[in-house]
Amino acid sequence: MKDPTSPATSKASGVAWPPIAVPGQGLPRERKVCPDVGGTAAEASAPTTGADSAGDPVPDGSDAQDAGRPVDEGNALLDDLRTAIGRYVVLPSDEALTAVTLWVAASHIQPGLQHAPRLAVVGPTKGCGKSRLLDVLYETVHQPMMTVNTSPAVVFRVIGKNPPTLLVDEADTIFGPKAGDKEDLRGLLNAGHQRNRPAWRISGPEHKPTAFPTFAMAALAGIGDLPDTIMDRAIVVRMQKRKPGERITPFRSRYSVPELHALRDRLADWLVPQRGTVAGSVPKMPVEDRAADTWEPLVIVADLAGGHWPTRARATCLAMTRNEVVQDEQTTLKTRLLRDIRRVFDQEGGREALRSQDLLGVLIQDAEAPWAEYGTKGLNAYHLANLLRDFGISPANHRFENGRQAKAYARNQFVDAWARYCPVPGEPDSAAGRASLARSAQGQPPSPPSGTLPARPPGGPAGPRFARFAR
Repeated sequence: MKDPTSPATSKASGVAWPPIAVPGQGLPRERKVCPDVGGTAAEASAPTTGADSAGDPVPDGSDAQDAGRPVDEGNALLDDLRTAIGRYVVLPSDEALTAVTLWVAASHIQPGLQHAPRLAVVGPTKGCGKSRLLDVLYETVHQPMMTVNTSPAVVFRVIGKNPPTLLVDEADTIFGPKAGDKEDLRGLLNAGHQRNRPAWRISGPEHKPTAFPTFAMAALAGIGDLPDTIMDRAIVVRMQKRKPGERITPFRSRYSVPELHALRDRLADWLVPQRGTVAGSVPKMPVEDRAADTWEPLVIVADLAGGHWPTRARATCLAMTRNEVVQDEQTTLKTRLLRDIRRVFDQEGGREALRSQDLLGVLIQDAEAPWAEYGTKGLNAYHLANLLRDFGISPANHRFENGRQAKAYARNQFVDAWARYCPVPGEPDSAAGRASLARSAQGQPPSPPSGTLPARPPGGPAGPRFARFAR
């Protein structure tokens, strides 16, 4: 029986697919060629200036070169790779698709790079396409090594002078709260972002100190954010579930893999000979410090490709780094919320629980806090629950002294989050938090945290100010 999702036609050298709309872009642009190297007159007459299918400016001569010469190899190849990735995976933005394309290409020159950027593929729930993206990466990157749960000892031994590209699925099981102690693996991934940061271990029957190389590009996919030290060294792609109107081509190994392998081989033919050249490349970067280290390999590839890619890569770098700044501000906002809630509980004399509406009323009355201006009409019960969800905190029915029942937040729900994200200076370790939770489980009211809470967070009378957040 013929597979209805099979390609319409095929060739000996690969698979020919019908064009498919890339979400947010429409149909992929057809490659233009010069009349004397093949192609129709209509193709040859297509404009070579203006904007491409993603709206980015295309410099003169980027799509067609001097008469008798083909389209620039790298420029066309990255276009083809970008279209292929967008065919199988719905990425959250046009910039994310560009970043993934350049990251794949950069893996083929990593022996000549000074930094090995991580690709953090994160999503709020399952079913967002994270594993499917890793499937596509596995068939296109340089020397892939796929793993779901691995040990530092294994990774130490597979990284060498020509390192693999590490692809780690379900990374939340490695770094999540139930994963146990994984500091060795986190340290390896942090050190491997920069060349010449070996990990020393006692090895062999003679127990000699041995330096294990750590430098290797890595893509990590998981639910929720990865540890901050990894996210800070990564190009972050925040996946979302597909909407009903967003369609992709099913990934089928028997015909998807040959197409992607053909692109991988073309990337290797183009980029491997240039590893020596890129070792001395110092491209002009639109960002600084660690962000520049992380994005530099992608910009190097874009400069090698030419055409519209240098402009597109730098615009993508700016857009995605700014997006992460906003995410950091949101995280800071959540920490501010935890501090303010602790202050409210302390002001209420250590009460076991507070009604959601009572808690909101006190938060909004604070003129120095951002809560009265949050959203369009101020912080409400939905916003409050949404901000606290990542800490595992949610409202529940609670019966108060007068016998009435209402949605409320219990103090013992916050003890662990307070200890982790906004500990009071001089406060003992989490043993106090565990003791409080144990008292609550026995039906006793939790003891208030030791120490006194400052009236305002550090950094000034009101702490950081936040612009109005549209929800």
